[in-house]
Amino acid sequence: MGETSDRCERVGVKVAVVGAGYWGKNLVRNFAGLGALAAICDNDAERLASFGELNQDIKLVRAYSEILRDETIQAVAIATPAEGHADAVREALLAGKDVFVEKPLCLSVKEGEALVALAKKHDRILMVGHLLWYHPAVLKLKELIRSGELGRIQYIYSNRLNLGKIRREENILWSFAPHDISVILGLVNETPEGVLAQGGNYLHQHIADVTISLLSFPSGVKAHIFVSWLHPFKEQKLIVVGDRKMAVFDDLEKKDKLLLYPHSIDWKDNIPIANKADAQTIELDQGEPLRAECRHFIDCVETRTKPRTDGEEGLRVLSVLQRCQEALEQAILRQKPVLKQAKLYFAHESAFVDEGVEIGEGTSIWHTSHILKGSRIGKNCKIGQNVVVGPHVTVGNGVKIQNNVSVYEGVTLEDHVFCGPSMVFTNVFNPRSEIPRMNELRLTLVKRGATLGANSTILCGITIGRYAVIGAGTVVTKDVPNHALVVGNPGRITGWMCLCGVKLRIEGEKAACCPACGQQYRTEDTGMVVV
Repeated sequence: MGETSDRCERVGVKVAVVGAGYWGKNLVRNFAGLGALAAICDNDAERLASFGELNQDIKLVRAYSEILRDETIQAVAIATPAEGHADAVREALLAGKDVFVEKPLCLSVKEGEALVALAKKHDRILMVGHLLWYHPAVLKLKELIRSGELGRIQYIYSNRLNLGKIRREENILWSFAPHDISVILGLVNETPEGVLAQGGNYLHQHIADVTISLLSFPSGVKAHIFVSWLHPFKEQKLIVVGDRKMAVFDDLEKKDKLLLYPHSIDWKDNIPIANKADAQTIELDQGEPLRAECRHFIDCVETRTKPRTDGEEGLRVLSVLQRCQEALEQAILRQKPVLKQAKLYFAHESAFVDEGVEIGEGTSIWHTSHILKGSRIGKNCKIGQNVVVGPHVTVGNGVKIQNNVSVYEGVTLEDHVFCGPSMVFTNVFNPRSEIPRMNELRLTLVKRGATLGANSTILCGITIGRYAVIGAGTVVTKDVPNHALVVGNPGRITGWMCLCGVKLRIEGEKAACCPACGQQYRTEDTGMVVV
């Protein structure tokens, strides 16, 4: 894993790479080559041991908390699975570290907005690994567009295709497309006004292996992004069509990665005639894009300057990704027969399930409950009697909703949430019967494992933290931290709860322990976190 072709540079910034697997090992190599690598964090002991040949001063640790406590480490580079990005970035920012995180920034726009705001609040660098913006070909392409060399941009399309690497924590859209979306947004310098997507789930029922996304921009530019990990050969091409010239960026070419084609269209007798011309090779600077990206991050940390691909750029990409995902899901719902889904879950004969609803395997829906259009309910959920869900509500896996609960539009329940009998959600802050206010919905998020007691009331626009417990009859009027125990009217924090549902025993100013299972916790701005 040591440097072989580059001499090792020396910088003052000390970086820890968190996650040293498939892609993380490349970050290890580059930060080590830049003389900035201080530590490697990975929970796989065998993988950690494989880095033993590196400088003995580089720490090899399995606990992320050890990295966060180390005051000699100024920055972290996170290359863990995407589903853990939000928590890892948040904890690093709260610990006072600058952060480089591989794409995507996280998996929801709301979490992304919170991370960008947190970085700004704590004056921390937040950079997202959109690697192509450190590639000489993309930088040159941006320069050619800015100078007018291609003329008016009409159409952009990108193909990112391969056989593997197949993932299960994210679909092909979230795995491959962030790079292409990032580049297209930067080249067009606009936000798409229209997004369409379609795809196919061939290897796994709920994970797309192939997607095509279509973006329409206010200026009239169109773009499409084709990504697949079920393709017979590898292809990474970006093509930009202008009314003067066309550019082709082929990242798999060993030389001549960027070509210009001065093709033109003439009109004769109202018929378009194509005039083809030989390709022009564009000379590019040499160097590894990942090395340039890592060096840029170090420079930003040292000089406290805004990264080229900062958190806000990552958030723009995340927003388009989420719109593509929503379009993809709507397309799948339109194609999926309702009768086919009925085999996967149980619904009592008195229950109502609208068309255009997605319900996971093993879920049960009982007497006189109603699931409205556009709603998504995960696997192994228990929906009691006289429950209303929707429209357009997302419910995670393993959720239990007891009798007489209405989960209105604007409410999201993550995995393993418990809603006690007759508890209440709201979605409009100041309702009036004679004044329509459905365009003023305030979003409510209940995070993984939270428990909402019987007859409790959750005002809209609130986030309930992971594994929090809301006591019976409590009225919640503000955000609840992770693991908090909240009771009363208005609700107030009276203690902290373990993952196993037992009240924690406080041990010192910032530490706690579960008397039942022995799990250790520490306090942070977001509430309790597992040590």
